[in-house]
Amino acid sequence: MNLVEKALMHALFVHLHHNIDKAIDFKAFQKLNQEVSQTWPDSLLVGPDANDDAAVVKIPGENTLVATKQESHCSPCVPRPYDGAATGAGGAMRDVVAMGARPLFILDFIGTRPLDEEVIVGTCGFKGKCTCGNCKSMTSQERLNLMLDGIKEMCKTMDVFIAGGGFSTSFSDIVPAVVVSVFGKMITKEPLTKPAKQAGDKLIIIGETGSDGNDTLYRAGLISELRPAKALFNEERATMDATLEAFKTEKINSCSDLGAAGIGAAVCESARFGNLGANVNLEDVPLKEQGLSPEEILICETQGRMLLQVAPENVDEVMEAVTSSRVKANVIGEITADSQSVFTYENKKIAVIPNNPSDETIRELKAL
Repeated sequence: MNLVEKALMHALFVHLHHNIDKAIDFKAFQKLNQEVSQTWPDSLLVGPDANDDAAVVKIPGENTLVATKQESHCSPCVPRPYDGAATGAGGAMRDVVAMGARPLFILDFIGTRPLDEEVIVGTCGFKGKCTCGNCKSMTSQERLNLMLDGIKEMCKTMDVFIAGGGFSTSFSDIVPAVVVSVFGKMITKEPLTKPAKQAGDKLIIIGETGSDGNDTLYRAGLISELRPAKALFNEERATMDATLEAFKTEKINSCSDLGAAGIGAAVCESARFGNLGANVNLEDVPLKEQGLSPEEILICETQGRMLLQVAPENVDEVMEAVTSSRVKANVIGEITADSQSVFTYENKKIAVIPNNPSDETIRELKAL
């Protein structure tokens, strides 16, 4: 395995961010939900056991479908409170959009140290003491204000209500609790679930890719400094609007947002959950900046991006709908009948990610 394969496979198959079912008994939830379904039959359309971008519920007695997602962005708020909180809200909104919904309101919870305590904001924040000389010392109240400003600015940009939430100053850990729940109304007839549907479908990326966000490498233990992705407010709004326009064509077979592990996770998870594969040409990805390496293009975590899967005969119609919003988009590959995702750059293989790594590979990844 090369470095980018290690980082991506660690994220996909080892780290709990993408493997919540290894810590939480989803079968117990599934059993509970089956019992509740006797009271509300056919109402839970996408639950936690589906391992999709967000949940989808049908309001009993109505034809209204609601998508909802809860996202935590605790660690990113240590070095970047404003951006970390904003991208937490924006990321949860993209998850809701990915199911075919328009976000309407959020609930947020923030837990901090007592407001008069000192905190370190910057890359040394996890240590509780600055050794680099570039961090800022501030009160917990000042950091709280930054996190709230980030969430408010994202909601303002996206026209999403802050409908309520919770707050606590009883946390003693260096890392604050920053959790956002987003609720949206479905505009598609059915949920646009993550798994790939058919070989031959084209992969369309919406939004431009930059170099920011190294969470995947950090979580794998391959680098020592966490640099969370920056909040991109205008880009988030433009990408949401373009994606909603694409939905109006009713030609989208699958949809995913691009968050942790970027293009790599969005493609690999969709292919694996659909028991299919993918080929991706990284040179076709629209870029925010020049000089990015293929590896950066593959796993960076630039905000404000979505991934659509569309039958070949419908690509032109969907692309016309997307680009009508003046957002950059491009076809970057296709779904295959294989059991692996292959990422290339100018015909050179950058990473090959199997749907089912060997036990030996998993052991190696766990040792990182």
